[in-house]
Amino acid sequence: MLNKKTIIDLIEKKNLIESYIDQDKQLTPNGFDLTAGKIFEFKVQGALDFSNKERVIPEGKELLPQKINPQDKFGWWDLSPGSYKVRTNESVNLPNNLIALAFSRTSLLRAGALTQHGVWDAGFRGRGEFILTVQNPQGLKIKQNARVAQLTFWVIEATIAYQGIYKDLK
Repeated sequence: MLNKKTIIDLIEKKNLIESYIDQDKQLTPNGFDLTAGKIFEFKVQGALDFSNKERVIPEGKELLPQKINPQDKFGWWDLSPGSYKVRTNESVNLPNNLIALAFSRTSLLRAGALTQHGVWDAGFRGRGEFILTVQNPQGLKIKQNARVAQLTFWVIEATIAYQGIYKDLK
């Protein structure tokens, strides 16, 4: 697992992470906090098959954050219990010898919600997307740009770069 110093070096030399809000606040001893850029509500059914020829990935309906006071710079998402798709503000540029694994931030867990992630493959470039599940029966409020997940980086033997449909997600 990469440490803070190595992550900083890769950010500066290889643009490992771009479009972050505050590097000092988002860096952790062993990773980098990801922030909520957009949140989507699922409105249609998805579909998966073996070959991906019949795969349907539902885009969902973007939920717009609401400002509590008109002078506020950022608004809040007021989420009922359920599952949502989060798109991060940050873009990640993984070299062919690095994968990433993401985890829920503990403060999110303590608020009654969690994130669910897949492996970020070597060679992946783009914004992250993952599932946010609100289990708190009272719901959850999330402010725009809140830190919701922590990305950790792991060195692997160099491999062929990721070429899937999510490469270069904007």
